[in-house]
Amino acid sequence: MRHLYTLLWCLALPLVLARLWWRGRKEPGYRQHWRERLGFYGKAIAPRHTLWVHAVSVGETRASEPLVDALLAQWPESRIILTHMTPTGRATGKALFARHGERVLQAYLPYDIPFMVRRFIGHFAPRVCILMETEVWPNLVAACHPAVPVALVNARLSARSLRRGRKFGVLMTDAAEALALVAAQTEADAARVRALGARQVAVTGSIKFDVVVPQAALELGAAWRRSMGERKVMLCASTREGEEALILDAFAPWLAQLDAPLLVIVPRHPQRFDDVAALVAARGLTLARRSLLGESAVSEQVLLGDSMGEMFAYYAACELAFIGGSLLPLGGQNLIEACALGKPVLTGPHTFNFELVTQEAIAAGGALCVADAKELVKQARRLLVDETARTAMGEAGAAFAGQHRGATARTVGLLRHIIA
Repeated sequence: MRHLYTLLWCLALPLVLARLWWRGRKEPGYRQHWRERLGFYGKAIAPRHTLWVHAVSVGETRASEPLVDALLAQWPESRIILTHMTPTGRATGKALFARHGERVLQAYLPYDIPFMVRRFIGHFAPRVCILMETEVWPNLVAACHPAVPVALVNARLSARSLRRGRKFGVLMTDAAEALALVAAQTEADAARVRALGARQVAVTGSIKFDVVVPQAALELGAAWRRSMGERKVMLCASTREGEEALILDAFAPWLAQLDAPLLVIVPRHPQRFDDVAALVAARGLTLARRSLLGESAVSEQVLLGDSMGEMFAYYAACELAFIGGSLLPLGGQNLIEACALGKPVLTGPHTFNFELVTQEAIAAGGALCVADAKELVKQARRLLVDETARTAMGEAGAAFAGQHRGATARTVGLLRHIIA
């Protein structure tokens, strides 16, 4: 089965590279570092105790921050090779870990073709491979096993993903069985990973609860908030394709009124910034863009968050946050960061990628689920007027986030047993 999988990868590679070039029209980063995606990493590097952490994109990279810091503290003689699949993930990693200097190297993970993966392993000689959240590649695991133990940490697996994984039969079960360690976010995630074939599974909680909010982001958010004067700020964070149109249509009548908030929309994917700006213009709404904002006050109806690495600042500046990916059946995004900053959270009904943490936040009183965009506006109007209710939700969310810290230490404790 794995040989067939490899053959299909080889046949598809020209199309994959063509798609990469096509995506580079809107996001130039996809046209950079191509050789790395094929397993070529330039001149040899000096031998050193190396730990490999793979964080596919922005969310996983941000979640890896407390783990990377803890690994470097636990193994002070080591360096980390941090791999990604997206340029936004790579840019996020560069910003987060610049303080570590040469102790954190970055590269793209090669495509899951055996000789490419082996070239990566031969070049960096990692002592361990640590995969963040959901990234299990059959040939990568096979190339590592048994010399380089593979751990899946901060692991989450929805029921939908389990069904999808089972469709691949022994390809995924063999990969799951070869994992040296799985540190799952919840008992439900652990059960699903075991059902896929993993053997060494423990529940450690979500590392995202341990992310430390940068002081610079808080200061930037506070500066934005001051520039907005008396207007309330309604943030729609990490929105996905199809959601912005629903949000704009629902909010448009309110935005024409005197009591309207500033509607801030931060799309999940940067290649869609211009598309979202066009949606705003098509509805006759006035638009400001974060990239052009500078220090000036925002007088427009909508602010487009077209910047990278500033999500904490957006949360710090808002009174109320809606977490995207949840109005449509896309699985939702993580609400932990908003809760950690004490912001009341609204979410749509489709949160299967973060099901338990969302349910727990709702049960704790820090979040509220809305059925659709119409109800989103209704609840936003209520909360933006009712400061007492808003404050209570924010405090409940902050308490909820605080109670769940400690996953990083538990994960590092497990990793000690497999890192030579």
